[in-house]
Amino acid sequence: MYAVQFDVNFTKSYKKVIKGNAVLEKKFIKSIKLLAQNPKHPSLNSHKVDIIDQSEVWSSWVTGDVRLIWIYDQDKKSIIICLKVGTHSGANKVYK
Repeated sequence: MYAVQFDVNFTKSYKKVIKGNAVLEKKFIKSIKLLAQNPKHPSLNSHKVDIIDQSEVWSSWVTGDVRLIWIYDQDKKSIIICLKVGTHSGANKVYK
């Protein structure tokens, strides 16, 4: 099991994309629970992405259009740090 932490900048993206939408909040919580249990769970469709100046950044599925961007903690591979949440398309794209 992994500990899940949130980057200091995560809240801004969360408020833009998820907060206030009960359906998305529920799906987000489910994704976080799956991520903590197994980051490579098939329903998360986790995969490496090349979007930030770090060696291994991962993207996981929350909904068909919403993605969670995260990294493993460099010192303790038992911690996952969520960097941001955004959409696959539109104004809040995470793949810019």
